[in-house]
Amino acid sequence: MSTETRQEQFFSSSLMGKSLRRLHIDVPLLVSLLMMSVLSLVILYSAGGQDSGILTKQGIRMAIAFGLMIILAHINPHQFQHHSVLLYSLGVLLLIAVLLIGDVGKGAQRWLNLGIFRFQPSEMIKVTTPMMIAWYLAAHPLPPKLPQLCIAAILIFVPTILIAMQPDLGTAILVASSGVAVLFFSGISWRFLLTTLTIVVSLTPILWYFMHEYQRARVLTLLNPEADPLGTGYHIIQSKIAIGSGGITGKGWLGSTQSKLDFLPESSTDFIFAVFAEEFGLSGCLGLLCLYLLIISRCLYIAVQAQDSYCRLLASSLTFTFFVYIFVNIGMVIGILPVVGVPLPLISYGGTSIVTLLSGFGILMSIHTHRKFLPT
Repeated sequence: MSTETRQEQFFSSSLMGKSLRRLHIDVPLLVSLLMMSVLSLVILYSAGGQDSGILTKQGIRMAIAFGLMIILAHINPHQFQHHSVLLYSLGVLLLIAVLLIGDVGKGAQRWLNLGIFRFQPSEMIKVTTPMMIAWYLAAHPLPPKLPQLCIAAILIFVPTILIAMQPDLGTAILVASSGVAVLFFSGISWRFLLTTLTIVVSLTPILWYFMHEYQRARVLTLLNPEADPLGTGYHIIQSKIAIGSGGITGKGWLGSTQSKLDFLPESSTDFIFAVFAEEFGLSGCLGLLCLYLLIISRCLYIAVQAQDSYCRLLASSLTFTFFVYIFVNIGMVIGILPVVGVPLPLISYGGTSIVTLLSGFGILMSIHTHRKFLPT
């Protein structure tokens, strides 16, 4: 038994450890998430034009999300496993409902209006897809054989294509990556991965044909944003200006001129990292990345400590999806990836996204706090 595991057993036997264990709270993960939430409110106040109303709305959403996280942490992970098929099926049905009767906003049909509030079912499917794939693969010997891989691929493809039809390419990428992550962590061979990657790359011309015109423009803009500086290249150019002007130490909190003068679009959502970089500079960005690394490291530790295949696959997939979330957003803001409308996790303004993310962390806490220690 490792020293870290023994220390954790000792902590869990103490009075405080027992109390926290009854609450099913993983303290390192909770503290990291709270730090990230405070940082989010700080930068949102600046990116949102010092509007206290934004902080109030986001604070309420965070409180709801943290409450849901604690509730999910109390649920035994075997219950998630038992209801994986139901939750996945419900998510797919809601995606179909979006295509039939969903609300349209900003040229996309992504929301269901329930009267009291609107929500995006595509956010729910980010969690239920890896749950479904983990449930299916855990029921078979690992690593999976070709028939199981084919069925798993179909289960990933269905929600991915439904989301892409909305259209929402960014979320479709995240959903597909969450499912593929389960396949990767199930132990499939590198030869199979390379073969699959080669096939996907060879199908790129076909994918290009089915893409919307604005999506093609975003890809072309990535290659040469200066070709249309006042049109499709405007977002990337202004984002790079904001990041570059921050330098090493930044202009200081509330010092972002790109957002204040309305040069930077979507400054409180998709491009909030550019505001952060302008105000806190390279040093601040490194600090933010270290905080993200702390969260990811703890999640990976939880995945490694999981005691059955379902929990291990699900925890690994949720962690990898969180990483992809970060990589895609920062990549598009600094101009190495196309603009796909993915917010910066735990930082950007928005309700559905943070509820989904903290729900995933609640499941991770459930996996960790419900496990049984092996005898010494």
